Amino acid sequence: MTFAQQMENDVALVEDYLSHVFLSREPRADLYDAMQYSLLAGGKRLRPVLMLETGRMCGGDPAAILPFACAIEMLHTYSLIHDDLPSMDNDDLRRGRPTNHKVYGEATAILAGDALLTAAFETMLENGGDLPAQRVLAAAACLGKAAGARGMVGGQALDMAGEGHSLALSEVEELQRLKTGALISAACEMGCILAGGSAEDRAAVVKYAQKLGLAFQIRDDMLDVEGDAATLGKPIGSDAANEKTTFVTLKGLEQCQRMVEELTAQAEEALSGFAGRAFLCWLAGSLVARKH
Repeated sequence: MTFAQQMENDVALVEDYLSHVFLSREPRADLYDAMQYSLLAGGKRLRPVLMLETGRMCGGDPAAILPFACAIEMLHTYSLIHDDLPSMDNDDLRRGRPTNHKVYGEATAILAGDALLTAAFETMLENGGDLPAQRVLAAAACLGKAAGARGMVGGQALDMAGEGHSLALSEVEELQRLKTGALISAACEMGCILAGGSAEDRAAVVKYAQKLGLAFQIRDDMLDVEGDAATLGKPIGSDAANEKTTFVTLKGLEQCQRMVEELTAQAEEALSGFAGRAFLCWLAGSLVARKH
């Protein structure tokens, strides 16, 4: 099996799980429709794949980790719904379709995001019975920290506060370490935790994820300038329209590309102690020149 096929298999597992997770729930007006509208809209499923494959590399069972991998995708989806709101980035398109609030209204979109956030922890804690309780609790705590004020939400707050202001490179790096990098790091760390990895293993996969997450965000900033709206599934130029300081603003496209390549090499080096690192190294390399 090629690495690309392995990626497709992982994504298929995630898509299948997500498509069934809310089927037995009692309808609540448009709430579940709105949740599924964004949750099942596709995307790279990068975070769940990172969790599954980090867990596999650390000797874990991907089947037991799958509910946790899908939980982090629920949480990521909630963040996208809220980021697109008029009070945040005010975007009309996401993954080639109207954003959640454009379809269901702002109030239902907020509630759908809230419900997905809660469902993420419900999914983990209801379906972690095949794993030691201590690992389940540690994984849930890891995700809670990464998602909140010390992670993703804190990064979004910095992002909003920075609009219209010139930021230093260190400030942009800190913003993106929290807003984008925290969940990517949590995905890898949770995979290691659930597999029973050592403290040294956790430190190594977190370093991999931090380098990967920063490279991923720099590439995102580049695509907002040079990408194709049809391929991205959303308008380009939103960073400039919102007066945001980005890596491209500070470094330019050419230097940003060099930074992406250097960070990717550092991510791969962080996994040098793992015998089963090949897929995660391939995945990091595959994101260097991504178009969406």
